[in-house]
Amino acid sequence: MNRRTSSRLSVRSALATLVATLGGCAWDGPMTTVIPRSDFAREILHVYAIVTWVAAGIALVVGVALAWVLARFREKPGAALPVQTRGHTLLELAWTIAPALVLLVITIPTLHVIFRTQGAPPAQALEVTVLGRQWWWEFRYPTLGVATANELHLPVGRPVTLRLEGPDVIHSFWVPQLGGKRDVVPGRSNRLVLTPQVAGAYWGQCAEFCGASHANMRMRVIVDTPDAFARWVAAQQVTPPEPSGPAAAGKAIFASRACVGCHTIRGVSAGVLGPDLTTFGSRTTLGAGLFPNTPENVAAWITDPGALKPGVKMPALGLTDGEARAVARYLTSLK
Repeated sequence: MNRRTSSRLSVRSALATLVATLGGCAWDGPMTTVIPRSDFAREILHVYAIVTWVAAGIALVVGVALAWVLARFREKPGAALPVQTRGHTLLELAWTIAPALVLLVITIPTLHVIFRTQGAPPAQALEVTVLGRQWWWEFRYPTLGVATANELHLPVGRPVTLRLEGPDVIHSFWVPQLGGKRDVVPGRSNRLVLTPQVAGAYWGQCAEFCGASHANMRMRVIVDTPDAFARWVAAQQVTPPEPSGPAAAGKAIFASRACVGCHTIRGVSAGVLGPDLTTFGSRTTLGAGLFPNTPENVAAWITDPGALKPGVKMPALGLTDGEARAVARYLTSLK
């Protein structure tokens, strides 16, 4: 291989590496932290921006100083040993005071955000209790009498108080576009106060390792317009009507099996170990955001949950394919 061919291969390899690297730097991905959609997220991004610009300024100063030192004091052939300096009071004062000033610039806005986000919530704030469980999220609206799982609905423009509780192990509530991480700790109630500012659907994730399916402990936060949120609440408060056809057979199977010991369906069962399924059919995903909520996926989940989500605590119920499909039809009809 000649030198020209080798050079071309090196250039192509460098370009391929650059393209691959830039391809992983999407600005507006579903878990981006640089497109804030709440007041809390905007304040956090403001602090990040300050830290980033300060760090960039320090890097620039250090880089220029290093380049000047390398150029000015480079070794010259035959040159005598330069005069050795033993201590320099001005420099020592400078590199002590300068970092202190940098920390001060970063600390003031950081403390402002900490105190603001830890303050008392507004009187009109919507209260939601968030329970982090292995490996799914439960959301309760105490003032509305509504409970759901893995999909949190919030009204745009209204302050929200999320009260974070951990019934089993430590989790961490994280929806990047709505705010920073906040731990969900057993025996301790944490709080997150924010105001969603842009309607839309935002992905979230447990950010604290919590067991076998930690990576599969996802959630969606759906920020609705006030009218859409009111309609959603009204739909959640209604007891599902009696099903017909295959769904009716599915209800009978559900009511006669162990399902009723773990799940709540208003008017049918009152289990508390698994997600509330009263309006299960209105959710867009299954398994804490892993799969689209379709009858086929629900039937596969009922047949063998562990095959779809490692470590899941729901056991296989031993249903036939026909029974699983009937129960899936029933559950997806609950809207």
